[in-house]
Amino acid sequence: MRLWKLLLLASALVVSFGTDADAKTHKARARSHGADARTSSVVAVAARQTAACYRIDAARSTFVVRAYAGGVLWFKGHDHILAARDFSGEVSAAPDAVASASLVLRVRADSLAETRDVFTEPQKQIINRELREIVLQTDKYPEILFRSTDVAVKLEKGLFKVKVGGDLTLHGVTRRIVIPAEVTFGGDSLRARGTFKINRSDFKVRATSAFHGTVRVRDKLKFTFDIVARRI
Repeated sequence: MRLWKLLLLASALVVSFGTDADAKTHKARARSHGADARTSSVVAVAARQTAACYRIDAARSTFVVRAYAGGVLWFKGHDHILAARDFSGEVSAAPDAVASASLVLRVRADSLAETRDVFTEPQKQIINRELREIVLQTDKYPEILFRSTDVAVKLEKGLFKVKVGGDLTLHGVTRRIVIPAEVTFGGDSLRARGTFKINRSDFKVRATSAFHGTVRVRDKLKFTFDIVARRI
């Protein structure tokens, strides 16, 4: 056989072998990716299946805002401690899948009311009216809403220490915050306790008025919560 024919035959064999090898490699990779995708899907489904839904039990829960006094005025510069009387929400979580948990919390803005005994009842009425009409403008912004987007969790001696990231909507402004909390599970309920702070100026919340001027506080607001949720 002539030399040029031998070279042509060798080239054809090389091309054929390479094509078959590439095809086998691609098929193997496809099978591997498919297996990975199926594994991820199974893990995600398992997480969803183990998570349970809980509804916040407002009667057994507390949600409080502390506003630090910003000046000596008619109310003698006392801090304000405001308790939410009307709030609700849902939690999706499980002890073996806390990192995939989610939280939605709603607070009726006009349900926040002064609780401190240092104020008389007539003073509390004035404070609450100013909170609704001037500070929070509850007719225009009736709801305070937090919706989680991510959860970081660390387990210490049976206690879940979490950092819940999410979007807080207050006074018509939405900003991302991170809420640290300690979570425990017991029977058909869970309990979450913690504190977090925000700057009211970030949410364009005023703290005084030239006409009223009775609720004058610093920029930092401290939120404290002790929430019990029952499985549904």
